[in-house]
Amino acid sequence: MRMFLVTFYKVVCDDTGHERRTLQHQALVPADSPSAALSAGQALFCEANAIVDWRLRADACEATAVQEARGRAGSSARATSWSMI
Repeated sequence: MRMFLVTFYKVVCDDTGHERRTLQHQALVPADSPSAALSAGQALFCEANAIVDWRLRADACEATAVQEARGRAGSSARATSWSMI
């Protein structure tokens, strides 16, 4: 089972009127697929915020597969992103 970092963002306007994505929440979840990671992350987000739908507090979420590269110490991690808007 792979580990995914599920990240939730909210789009807000700054003082100049430009839209910015702001980080709302992150969760590290074990899952077999990106869609399963999104579902698990959404359930955790709802539970943490005591809401029934994650879209009440965030505009987008994405799952990034996190795998540690095998081999030498200090090697970089590989990541693949999946988004849901």
